[in-house]
Amino acid sequence: MLPTTRFGGHIVAGHVDGVGVVSKLQQDARSIYIEIEIPQELAHYTATKGSITVDGISLTTNLVRDNIVSLNIIPHTAQVTNIAKHWLVGNKVNIEVDIVARYLERLLNKSQSGGMNTANPQSQITEAFLADNGFMK
Repeated sequence: MLPTTRFGGHIVAGHVDGVGVVSKLQQDARSIYIEIEIPQELAHYTATKGSITVDGISLTTNLVRDNIVSLNIIPHTAQVTNIAKHWLVGNKVNIEVDIVARYLERLLNKSQSGGMNTANPQSQITEAFLADNGFMK
């Protein structure tokens, strides 16, 4: 990808961060509605209308409530993945969250605790800086 290319989606590394459990599944003519209970320690890396990887499939979150992530799976996605056959209520699924969220958390924790960024001791990355530059709402 070129730096001038529009980026859509999220960045993942292909590592499993935790295991979730399918807690609800409801199908209608337009989509499959799924709720997955993810580990509490991963919940703060997710956001409504954000992205999450489940069993290696990059998906958009419909809604996030506490540690429950809801997804709407369109028919095409259900047909070309293992979702329709293998994601049943009670089944375990592999979860990976966006790595950028992890890096941002680390940077913010260092700046808030007064810790130095060893790569650049002059770094002034703060929540205000990230918000002012479009990285946060």
